[in-house]
Amino acid sequence: MLRSLSVRNLVLIDSLELEFGPGLSVLTGETGAGKSILLDALGLALGARADSQLIRRGADSASVSASFELATGHPAWAMLDEQGFEPADELILRRVLGADGRSRAFANGQPANVAWLRELGGLLVEIEGQSAAGGLLDVKNHRDLLDSYAANSKERAETATRFDAWRAATAALDKARADLVQAQRDEEYLRHVSAELEALAPQPGEEDSLASERARLMNGQNLSAAMSDAQDEISGEHPAAASLRAAARTLEHVKQAAGGHLDGAIAALSRAAIEAAEAEAALDEAVRGLDLDPRRLEAAEERLFALRALARKHNTSADSLSALLDDFRHRLEQLDRGGAEVARLSETSEAARNEYLRAAKQLGAARARAAKALDKSLKGELAPLKLGGASFHTRVDELEESDAGPGGLQRVRFEIATNPGALPGPLEKIASGGERARFLLALKVCLTRSSGVPSLIFDEVDEGVGGAVANAVGERLARLAEDVQVLVVTHSPQVAARGGRHIRVYKQNAKNSARAEIETLIGEARQEEIARMLSGAEITDEARAAAQSLIASGLT
Repeated sequence: MLRSLSVRNLVLIDSLELEFGPGLSVLTGETGAGKSILLDALGLALGARADSQLIRRGADSASVSASFELATGHPAWAMLDEQGFEPADELILRRVLGADGRSRAFANGQPANVAWLRELGGLLVEIEGQSAAGGLLDVKNHRDLLDSYAANSKERAETATRFDAWRAATAALDKARADLVQAQRDEEYLRHVSAELEALAPQPGEEDSLASERARLMNGQNLSAAMSDAQDEISGEHPAAASLRAAARTLEHVKQAAGGHLDGAIAALSRAAIEAAEAEAALDEAVRGLDLDPRRLEAAEERLFALRALARKHNTSADSLSALLDDFRHRLEQLDRGGAEVARLSETSEAARNEYLRAAKQLGAARARAAKALDKSLKGELAPLKLGGASFHTRVDELEESDAGPGGLQRVRFEIATNPGALPGPLEKIASGGERARFLLALKVCLTRSSGVPSLIFDEVDEGVGGAVANAVGERLARLAEDVQVLVVTHSPQVAARGGRHIRVYKQNAKNSARAEIETLIGEARQEEIARMLSGAEITDEARAAAQSLIASGLT
């Protein structure tokens, strides 16, 4: 609920600190005293449009802070968490307005986007009255309000789940159809290219292997000559391995006389002889394996050039041709079985559609029952509010399947007719200001727990009524306040007498300026204010007695 409101340099307000509590709080004062300014101030804190003309004359800026106490599970905390705000025991919204018309917004001391602040404010406070533009007057809220009244959360959740499943199945079907159409369009090309690739049968790494073979074959004569010369050097008139072994044997004869100094040389000569023999054998093997057949060179070049030409044709590398062939094979397989896949997905989509329509139908039936119950409930609220000749109708229209959504297949609108026999129409267009405010009050009484907003504000909901009707308005406001915090701006003594907290707004005039002040009234001060509301400028003893009677009746 709203705990406090702090205002600085706003129109008539120099500096105000206003405390609120649970239940019903009433705000009274003469016309022009500044009651509406307090509502404007709260609106600024909740993200309403800022105007530099609201800044008090002579001040450079204006500021408003609103403090809220919220339950642990309130959705406002989730919004704060999503934006990375630190956890806190209370929520403080602050707005600073500069003379240049720019404003800054804060939530618990951290900068906040004004549009986000406005969305957050919609979860905290609901303002109803003659000039209210949202809340119960906004037709976009009517379906949600009716569902909340009917406790349709289970049906709504199932409908939303079924809609998501239908939408996913339809998307999969659409994609499969598009893929099949594209594949059919490209079928001739796919088969031609696949046959071309199949004929060549490219292998990963084949280009490097062919290029290496081609280079070897092209340099065959040089290779042969070099290997022949090497053979002559190693195994010619004086073979290297034999010479090394002979040297080792010569040293072996004088090994004892050298006293160990020749051991290293002998060992090295032995190893060298072994290595020389191995080199000779390897070179002989290489000579035997050297194939200088010009037909092999021709074949290698032909395949290498064919691979590279096909790679250029498909704007890829030769090593990627094998993967390209696999892709084309896969696409042709999809084409061959695409019709069956489309048929299967079509059945899945149709089944999901039927499940959605079934869930939406059940939700629609629940809405129809709830609409009748709400109309009946509201009818009993109208007569005491001097609206007995009016009628209320919850209109539930079926939507076309093309307009289906997660919220079902119905559009809901609250409509009224203010005169017997008149056709019902939108609440905001049919009723006058005072009638509209009382309609909203009656509707809110019936939908007390529907919005989930912890604080309700009614702006002059009692305009143009008095006596028993004003008393009925007060009684309904008090009933609302048993479940949520209610703040009402009122000129009615019958309503004011019902308040658990009474705040008076008055104007303090000085020589060149005026400022709005507030005071919380208790005891005789409260009785005196209600007496003023009853009698006007001159407060009589009769008015004081009537005020005392109203306060006493409001407590019972």
